[in-house]
Amino acid sequence: MKKKPLSASSMGYARADKRIEILQLVGLHGSISKAARAAGVSYKAAWQAIHTLTNLAGELLVDSSVGGAGGGGARLTPAGVHLLEAAGQMDAARRDVFERINSPSLNALTGPRTSMRNHLPCTVARLESAGSRDPMVHAVVALPGGHELVSLVTRESVELLSLEPGQSILALCKATAVRIETLDPENTGLPANPLLGKVLRVARGVSTDEVVITLASGQQLVGFAARPNRLRVGSKARAWIEASAVVLALGSTLQ
Repeated sequence: MKKKPLSASSMGYARADKRIEILQLVGLHGSISKAARAAGVSYKAAWQAIHTLTNLAGELLVDSSVGGAGGGGARLTPAGVHLLEAAGQMDAARRDVFERINSPSLNALTGPRTSMRNHLPCTVARLESAGSRDPMVHAVVALPGGHELVSLVTRESVELLSLEPGQSILALCKATAVRIETLDPENTGLPANPLLGKVLRVARGVSTDEVVITLASGQQLVGFAARPNRLRVGSKARAWIEASAVVLALGSTLQ
Protein backbone atom coordinates (compact mmCIF):
# COMPACT_ATOMS: atom_id res chain seq x y z
CA MET A 1 0.00 0.00 0.00
CA LYS A 2 1.43 3.37 -1.02
CA LYS A 3 2.13 5.64 1.96
CA LYS A 4 0.03 8.80 2.02
CA PRO A 5 2.21 11.95 1.74
CA LEU A 6 2.46 13.78 5.08
CA SER A 7 1.43 17.41 4.95
CA ALA A 8 3.11 19.96 7.23
CA SER A 9 -0.37 21.15 8.19
CA SER A 10 -0.99 17.77 9.86
CA MET A 11 0.76 19.01 13.01
CA GLY A 12 -0.33 22.63 12.98
CA TYR A 13 2.13 25.51 12.97
CA ALA A 14 4.07 24.93 16.15
CA ARG A 15 4.43 22.41 18.94
CA ALA A 16 3.59 25.07 21.51
CA ASP A 17 0.18 23.58 22.37
CA LYS A 18 -0.37 20.13 23.84
CA ARG A 19 -1.78 18.21 20.90
CA ILE A 20 1.46 16.48 19.91
CA GLU A 21 2.37 15.94 23.56
CA ILE A 22 -0.98 14.18 24.14
CA LEU A 23 -0.42 11.97 21.10
CA GLN A 24 3.02 11.04 22.47
CA LEU A 25 1.51 10.23 25.87
CA VAL A 26 -1.17 8.02 24.30
CA GLY A 27 1.61 6.03 22.69
CA LEU A 28 3.52 5.86 25.97
CA HIS A 29 0.63 4.92 28.27
CA GLY A 30 -1.72 3.10 25.89
CA SER A 31 -4.62 5.04 27.35
CA ILE A 32 -6.29 8.35 26.53
CA SER A 33 -7.35 8.94 30.14
CA LYS A 34 -3.79 8.33 31.40
CA ALA A 35 -2.42 10.59 28.67
CA ALA A 36 -4.85 13.33 29.75
CA ARG A 37 -3.75 13.05 33.39
CA ALA A 38 -0.07 13.09 32.45
CA ALA A 39 -0.58 16.17 30.25
CA GLY A 40 -2.59 17.94 32.93
CA VAL A 41 -5.74 18.33 30.81
CA SER A 42 -9.26 16.91 30.99
CA TYR A 43 -10.25 13.70 29.22
CA LYS A 44 -12.51 15.77 26.96
CA ALA A 45 -9.62 18.09 26.03
CA ALA A 46 -7.40 15.10 25.21
CA TRP A 47 -10.05 13.73 22.84
CA GLN A 48 -10.41 17.17 21.25
CA ALA A 49 -6.65 17.22 20.62
CA ILE A 50 -6.76 13.79 18.96
CA HIS A 51 -9.79 14.71 16.85
CA THR A 52 -8.10 17.93 15.67
CA LEU A 53 -4.87 16.17 14.70
CA THR A 54 -6.81 13.40 12.96
CA ASN A 55 -8.78 15.92 10.90
CA LEU A 56 -5.60 17.77 9.92
CA ALA A 57 -3.76 14.55 9.04
CA GLY A 58 -6.70 13.13 7.09
CA GLU A 59 -6.24 9.64 8.52
CA LEU A 60 -6.70 7.74 11.78
CA LEU A 61 -3.91 8.40 14.30
CA VAL A 62 -5.24 6.50 17.34
CA ASP A 63 -7.05 3.16 17.61
CA SER A 64 -9.09 3.05 20.81
CA SER A 65 -11.27 0.42 22.46
CA VAL A 66 -13.67 0.81 25.36
CA GLY A 67 -14.21 -1.80 28.08
CA GLY A 68 -13.57 -5.46 27.46
CA ALA A 69 -11.45 -7.93 29.42
CA GLY A 70 -8.41 -5.70 29.28
CA GLY A 71 -10.28 -2.63 30.46
CA GLY A 72 -9.96 -0.79 27.17
CA GLY A 73 -7.03 1.14 25.82
CA ALA A 74 -5.59 3.06 22.90
CA ARG A 75 -2.66 2.67 20.57
CA LEU A 76 -1.08 4.76 17.85
CA THR A 77 -1.67 3.71 14.28
CA PRO A 78 1.30 3.64 11.87
CA ALA A 79 0.14 7.08 10.72
CA GLY A 80 0.26 8.31 14.31
CA VAL A 81 3.81 7.01 14.78
CA HIS A 82 4.84 8.59 11.48
CA LEU A 83 3.34 11.91 12.53
CA LEU A 84 5.29 11.92 15.81
CA GLU A 85 8.53 11.16 13.98
CA ALA A 86 7.90 14.02 11.57
CA ALA A 87 6.95 16.35 14.44
CA GLY A 88 10.23 15.58 16.19
CA GLN A 89 12.25 16.31 13.07
CA MET A 90 10.38 19.55 12.41
CA ASP A 91 10.78 20.67 16.00
CA ALA A 92 14.53 20.05 15.86
CA ALA A 93 14.78 21.94 12.56
CA ARG A 94 12.72 24.82 13.96
CA ARG A 95 14.95 25.11 17.04
CA ASP A 96 18.05 25.07 14.84
CA VAL A 97 16.72 27.92 12.68
CA PHE A 98 15.85 30.12 15.64
CA GLU A 99 19.16 29.43 17.36
CA ARG A 100 20.97 30.66 14.25
CA ILE A 101 18.62 33.53 13.37
CA ASN A 102 17.01 35.19 16.35
CA SER A 103 14.97 38.13 15.06
CA PRO A 104 11.50 39.48 15.95
CA SER A 105 10.91 39.93 12.22
CA LEU A 106 10.57 36.14 11.95
CA ASN A 107 7.05 36.51 13.37
CA ALA A 108 6.04 37.62 9.88
CA LEU A 109 7.29 34.31 8.48
CA THR A 110 5.94 31.94 11.10
CA GLY A 111 2.45 33.28 11.74
CA PRO A 112 -0.40 30.93 10.84
CA ARG A 113 -1.56 31.07 7.21
CA THR A 114 -5.32 31.59 7.27
CA SER A 115 -8.00 33.63 5.52
CA MET A 116 -8.10 35.87 8.58
CA ARG A 117 -6.53 39.19 7.65
CA ASN A 118 -6.13 40.53 11.18
CA HIS A 119 -3.20 39.07 13.12
CA LEU A 120 -2.49 41.01 16.33
CA PRO A 121 0.39 40.05 18.67
CA CYS A 122 -0.83 40.43 22.25
CA THR A 123 -0.48 39.13 25.80
CA VAL A 124 -2.96 37.20 27.92
CA ALA A 125 -4.15 39.59 30.64
CA ARG A 126 -6.65 37.38 32.50
CA LEU A 127 -9.08 34.49 32.15
CA GLU A 128 -12.68 34.95 33.31
CA SER A 129 -15.54 32.47 33.63
CA ALA A 130 -18.68 31.81 35.67
CA GLY A 131 -17.00 28.91 37.45
CA SER A 132 -14.93 25.78 36.94
CA ARG A 133 -17.89 23.91 35.41
CA ASP A 134 -18.63 26.65 32.87
CA PRO A 135 -17.58 25.32 29.43
CA MET A 136 -16.85 28.83 28.12
CA VAL A 137 -14.04 31.18 29.15
CA HIS A 138 -13.56 34.87 28.39
CA ALA A 139 -9.86 35.27 27.62
CA VAL A 140 -8.91 38.94 27.95
CA VAL A 141 -5.78 39.84 25.99
CA ALA A 142 -3.81 43.07 26.11
CA LEU A 143 -2.62 44.77 22.92
CA PRO A 144 0.30 47.19 22.89
CA GLY A 145 -0.90 50.73 23.48
CA GLY A 146 -3.45 49.89 26.18
CA HIS A 147 -6.26 48.23 24.22
CA GLU A 148 -7.83 44.99 25.41
CA LEU A 149 -9.69 42.33 23.44
CA VAL A 150 -12.00 39.64 24.76
CA SER A 151 -12.03 36.23 23.08
CA LEU A 152 -14.75 33.70 23.92
CA VAL A 153 -13.13 30.25 23.91
CA THR A 154 -13.90 26.80 25.28
CA ARG A 155 -12.29 25.57 28.47
CA GLU A 156 -10.66 22.77 26.46
CA SER A 157 -8.95 25.33 24.23
CA VAL A 158 -7.59 27.09 27.32
CA GLU A 159 -6.14 23.78 28.47
CA LEU A 160 -4.70 22.73 25.11
CA LEU A 161 -3.09 26.14 24.51
CA SER A 162 -1.94 26.30 28.16
CA LEU A 163 -3.27 29.85 28.33
CA GLU A 164 -2.15 31.84 31.36
CA PRO A 165 -1.66 35.53 32.24
CA GLY A 166 1.49 37.02 30.76
CA GLN A 167 1.66 34.58 27.85
CA SER A 168 2.45 36.03 24.41
CA ILE A 169 -0.03 34.92 21.73
CA LEU A 170 -1.78 36.09 18.56
CA ALA A 171 -5.35 37.36 18.33
CA LEU A 172 -6.88 36.65 14.93
CA CYS A 173 -10.14 37.73 13.36
CA LYS A 174 -11.66 37.94 9.90
CA ALA A 175 -11.99 41.39 8.40
CA THR A 176 -15.68 40.65 7.84
CA ALA A 177 -16.12 40.33 11.62
CA VAL A 178 -14.83 43.87 12.25
CA ARG A 179 -17.34 46.73 12.10
CA ILE A 180 -15.83 50.20 11.76
CA GLU A 181 -17.66 53.48 12.32
CA THR A 182 -16.99 57.13 12.98
CA LEU A 183 -16.11 58.14 16.51
CA ASP A 184 -19.46 59.75 17.31
CA PRO A 185 -20.80 59.98 20.88
CA GLU A 186 -24.09 58.36 19.83
CA ASN A 187 -22.35 55.21 18.50
CA THR A 188 -22.22 53.41 21.84
CA GLY A 189 -24.71 50.57 21.47
CA LEU A 190 -22.52 47.72 20.16
CA PRO A 191 -21.53 45.03 22.65
CA ALA A 192 -17.83 44.23 22.90
CA ASN A 193 -14.24 44.95 22.02
CA PRO A 194 -14.20 48.64 21.05
CA LEU A 195 -10.85 49.64 19.53
CA LEU A 196 -10.03 53.24 18.77
CA GLY A 197 -7.81 54.37 15.93
CA LYS A 198 -7.33 56.57 12.89
CA VAL A 199 -8.35 55.73 9.35
CA LEU A 200 -5.35 54.79 7.21
CA ARG A 201 -7.13 53.67 4.05
CA VAL A 202 -10.65 53.48 2.65
CA ALA A 203 -11.72 51.38 -0.34
CA ARG A 204 -15.21 52.46 -1.40
CA GLY A 205 -17.73 49.78 -2.23
CA VAL A 206 -21.39 49.60 -3.23
CA SER A 207 -23.06 49.00 0.14
CA THR A 208 -19.98 48.77 2.38
CA ASP A 209 -16.49 50.28 2.47
CA GLU A 210 -13.34 48.37 3.39
CA VAL A 211 -11.48 50.41 5.98
CA VAL A 212 -8.02 50.04 7.50
CA ILE A 213 -7.41 51.81 10.80
CA THR A 214 -4.18 52.28 12.75
CA LEU A 215 -4.45 51.59 16.48
CA ALA A 216 -2.51 53.47 19.16
CA SER A 217 0.09 50.69 19.14
CA GLY A 218 0.74 51.17 15.41
CA GLN A 219 -0.98 47.86 14.62
CA GLN A 220 -3.37 47.92 11.69
CA LEU A 221 -6.89 46.52 11.71
CA VAL A 222 -9.01 45.78 8.62
CA GLY A 223 -12.79 45.91 8.74
CA PHE A 224 -15.90 47.17 6.99
CA ALA A 225 -18.18 50.18 7.36
CA ALA A 226 -21.74 50.46 6.10
CA ARG A 227 -22.45 53.17 3.55
CA PRO A 228 -23.07 56.02 3.77
CA ASN A 229 -20.46 57.04 6.34
CA ARG A 230 -18.17 59.96 7.10
CA LEU A 231 -14.95 57.95 7.34
CA ARG A 232 -12.01 59.65 5.66
CA VAL A 233 -8.23 59.11 5.75
CA GLY A 234 -6.97 60.61 9.00
CA SER A 235 -10.36 60.71 10.75
CA LYS A 236 -10.89 59.07 14.13
CA ALA A 237 -12.74 55.77 14.10
CA ARG A 238 -13.95 52.97 16.34
CA ALA A 239 -13.83 49.27 15.53
CA TRP A 240 -16.07 46.61 17.11
CA ILE A 241 -15.39 42.87 17.19
CA GLU A 242 -17.64 40.21 18.72
CA ALA A 243 -15.80 38.15 21.36
CA SER A 244 -16.83 34.92 19.60
CA ALA A 245 -15.09 36.12 16.41
CA VAL A 246 -11.67 36.57 18.06
CA VAL A 247 -9.47 33.46 17.66
CA LEU A 248 -6.37 32.92 19.79
CA ALA A 249 -3.29 31.24 18.36
CA LEU A 250 0.22 30.38 19.42
CA GLY A 251 3.07 31.53 17.19
CA SER A 252 6.44 29.78 16.92
CA THR A 253 8.39 32.87 17.91
CA LEU A 254 5.99 34.20 20.52
CA GLN A 255 6.93 31.77 23.29
